[in-house]
Amino acid sequence: MKKILIANRGEIAVRIVRACHDMGLQAVAVYSKADAEALHVLNADEAVCIGRAPSQESYLKIPNILSACEISGADAIHPGFGFLSENANFASICDSCGINFIGPAHETIALLGNKAEAKAIAKSVKCPVIPGSDGIVENVQEALKVAQKIGFPIFIKASAGGGGKGIRIAHDTDEFSRQFAAARAEAEVNFGNPDIYLERMIVNPRHVEIQVIGDKHGNYAYLGERDCTIQRRRQKLIEETPSPILTPAQRKKIGEAAVSIVKAAKYHSVGTVEFLLDEKKNFYFMEVNTRIQVEHTITEELTGIDLVQEQIRIARGDKLSFRQKDVKYDGHVIQCRINAEDPSRNFAPSPGTLEYFVPPGGPHVRIDTACYSGYKVPPHYDSMIGKLIVRGKNREEAIQIARRALKEFHVGGVHTTIPFHQYMFQDENFLKHDYTISYIDQLILDGCTFVPEGS
Repeated sequence: MKKILIANRGEIAVRIVRACHDMGLQAVAVYSKADAEALHVLNADEAVCIGRAPSQESYLKIPNILSACEISGADAIHPGFGFLSENANFASICDSCGINFIGPAHETIALLGNKAEAKAIAKSVKCPVIPGSDGIVENVQEALKVAQKIGFPIFIKASAGGGGKGIRIAHDTDEFSRQFAAARAEAEVNFGNPDIYLERMIVNPRHVEIQVIGDKHGNYAYLGERDCTIQRRRQKLIEETPSPILTPAQRKKIGEAAVSIVKAAKYHSVGTVEFLLDEKKNFYFMEVNTRIQVEHTITEELTGIDLVQEQIRIARGDKLSFRQKDVKYDGHVIQCRINAEDPSRNFAPSPGTLEYFVPPGGPHVRIDTACYSGYKVPPHYDSMIGKLIVRGKNREEAIQIARRALKEFHVGGVHTTIPFHQYMFQDENFLKHDYTISYIDQLILDGCTFVPEGS
């Protein structure tokens, strides 16, 4: 492996370019016409335009990406996250073309990408799972019978879903049929697969995920957990590690459960096993994300392990550079997703030109971004313009550093979620880590505009 094509954009593409250069590898960027002046294009060794702005005509267009590989002579593809990163067909096509797909095998992506199949694997290794249907339910009549057996409230979920899409909640039999039809329709539109399964809704849950890694030689490890409970409409906004609610014994138990699942699936790459925790801190398997995560950064800062480099090494057949006993956790790390959105208007998108973009610096501050002053945030893609990652010796110090860094973060020309984060780091419930997945949505319903004190 000498030249890696990055089939993505934005800050993750910049991140992968840096990993390639640190390893002495060449990096090829691909870009849509909207991204011609993007930072990943400027930083890569070479760049190939793959289509017009809409992602369906560029970043999701497999023939164009493969053509870019042929033009550039790239012998590997890193898919980043989103777009084609969990597309088993794309990984399979790469294999058939002799291109090294930097991620798990296409068979594993297909297996774990099917939520019902993934749940069956979790059951087989005795990992607790949320009570639900045994696989997909074929029609609303069958589904209603299963729902009545499981009990309400209940989640109606797309089997091929992800990113908070294809999920509906039914609180009773009266609304079940309507929500079932809505979930199937959304699943068909977003994933091309209308299959649905059912899960009991865990009331007032926390969202905790485990970073796992495995090589092609049978070596596996978990690298601690990430608490991703602060979300808006199931989209993560703040992530931290370690979770402020887990004990070391609980961390070991949930970490070993996560490794058991990916071992059973013969998983060879970095990945994330996601769990819900109920009010008694019992954990339940939710899903496996077969790619690098947006929030991989905080695990890197906590452990000192470069996950993107490890991912590349595994893809070329190397053994893990460490073992479970070597994994150490240093301090507390928090990530804030800085999006081009207006928190005071229910997080409405705010694309446009960045009149100025001045990120913070100083000790224990990391910024992952693809933005700069004068950059045009396009309306065609995800609204994230950067990630602020801070580390302290404990949670209190990390929060204090985050406050300082957010005060130094200056962006002009668009609205951003910086005020939201400043508000949260003053919020008593956040400071006491007393919140659940629905906390932000409830604040929005209550009319909160996320204006921090003193602004």
